[in-house]
Amino acid sequence: MAITQQTLDFLRELAANNTREWFQANKKPYESVKASFEESIQHLIHLIGTFENMSGVKVKDCNYRIARDVRFSLDKSPYKTWLSASFSEGGRKSNRMDYYLHIQPNSESFLGGGMYAPTPAQLATFRQEIDYNAQSLKNIIYNPTFVDMFGTGVGEKVKTAPKGYDKQHPDLDLLQYKQLFFWKKFTDAEVLQTDFEQKVGEYCKTLKPYLDYLNAIFFDHEEPEISL
Repeated sequence: MAITQQTLDFLRELAANNTREWFQANKKPYESVKASFEESIQHLIHLIGTFENMSGVKVKDCNYRIARDVRFSLDKSPYKTWLSASFSEGGRKSNRMDYYLHIQPNSESFLGGGMYAPTPAQLATFRQEIDYNAQSLKNIIYNPTFVDMFGTGVGEKVKTAPKGYDKQHPDLDLLQYKQLFFWKKFTDAEVLQTDFEQKVGEYCKTLKPYLDYLNAIFFDHEEPEISL
């Protein structure tokens, strides 16, 4: 079941009425929206499971709660104004690099994945891998099919060479990244298409080599394979 207009309408109304009172008064339409999104998640678990190990992963292992954690935030709005889920081996709590799907009205929806909030150790490993063999990463993120779908990476960068690296390093542009994240944005019209989930699955398959690269160096302690 694809995302429906009801989903976008509900989220748009929630953004304009982000209070517990409004949400409780509209609990029934929310339950319908939630059920529809969970059907989409189940479909995506199946699609992604054709090229990832999704054994044992259930909808609840991918879906995020709509209630916000406001304990440490200046914004005390009680609810998120989007729906989201992430997909990976072991589910979203596995800490592995995953495929993140974000559904938000006004064409703010996107699929993303990559190095978003690395630990200091992970960032050091990422830079060491680039210093040792940058071509392995380049073969993935500069592949024409990959670039056509996801464009260039986004993320915070240091202004000069990271500590311990030469300012004349041939791959300084990659070493400077503190984050390296790729995303594919969707219009509302694209989200509402009946084959939206199928397309998301195809985009995930294209994104897979980059996530495999990160998971290999961060968790599997393997040297990424070089694609020629």
